[in-house]
Amino acid sequence: MKRLLTVLLSAAALAAFPAAAQNAAPELNYDSAANPLVMPDDIYLGEVGGVATNSQGELFVYTRTGHPTVSLGGSRAFAHGGSRLFRFDRNGRYEGEIGKDSYGFMFANQVRIDPQNNIWVVDQMSSMVMEFDPTGRNVLLLLGRKAEAIPIPARAGAAEGGANAGPPGAGRPQDVFDRPTDVAWDSAGNIFVADGLGNARVAKFDRDGKFIKSWGQKGAGPGQFATVRSIAVDAQGNVYVADGGNHRVQVFDNNGTYKTEFRNLGNPQALCLTTGATPTLYVSDSNPPNNIDIAGEIYKLRLDGTIIGKFGHAGKMPKEFGTVNAIDCRNENNLWVGEVGNLRVQRITLR
Repeated sequence: MKRLLTVLLSAAALAAFPAAAQNAAPELNYDSAANPLVMPDDIYLGEVGGVATNSQGELFVYTRTGHPTVSLGGSRAFAHGGSRLFRFDRNGRYEGEIGKDSYGFMFANQVRIDPQNNIWVVDQMSSMVMEFDPTGRNVLLLLGRKAEAIPIPARAGAAEGGANAGPPGAGRPQDVFDRPTDVAWDSAGNIFVADGLGNARVAKFDRDGKFIKSWGQKGAGPGQFATVRSIAVDAQGNVYVADGGNHRVQVFDNNGTYKTEFRNLGNPQALCLTTGATPTLYVSDSNPPNNIDIAGEIYKLRLDGTIIGKFGHAGKMPKEFGTVNAIDCRNENNLWVGEVGNLRVQRITLR
């Protein structure tokens, strides 16, 4: 009887652990370049929302630093600034700044580079997605709309774009976002926006920025999201969505039909999909801001969800991670990783 009780208790204890703990992934060998960016003497990184490289190897960093400006007009507040977009050469040397004091730069969440080397910025608090040309001098496309003003005190009810619009988190079927987090494209140039924190949906647009459809709402079922933290699209047009609060990555076809989901990845926050004959998916189990000493590892997966391995853990030293929000994997074994918690970029080499 005592032996049976011991077995039952052991089984119960095992069941209480997350699936990731029961299915340990192999550890990948890797190195980290210390201080890979050469910054001007009077410029510093803040929380790193996004990192991305173009086809020439130049690096772009969208960071929560700068001087936000707020002006009052009657009972309303108008805000801009507070985030900056920096450009570096392939060796990490500072080249300049793009969009300084832009009306849409408030709270950096992501930067991505499309196949034509255009620069896309996703700003969480202005609720805008902005496309710059490769030079960074011209704005080509704007998605979303920053509120003209912020009422003081704030209006009761849901944020703009979400109130009385159907199920919680579904937003409205248009390009008004509520704290978007990421952007991706398919081979036809269609644009997919993770409208992911205030709302919990994916919005699809054609290459000219015309709204096509959206899917998702708050929830835990297939096609529902706790939050939409990151997004990626493969060569076949399948859409991969980091559903952090539900501890999974969901996969949809190009029209938003649910296909499958990947678990055993902790709390997915950042995605990056490589290209080529055998593409792989990187997923960050980012440690939450209220407990920065747990999780932190980055997983490498095949597109069927098979885990190839993982590397890293929470911490503040090189080769450790503090709330990863962005991964660039243009080269499968040489990654750029942006951290919110450690205010830095690391260059990772897998061996």
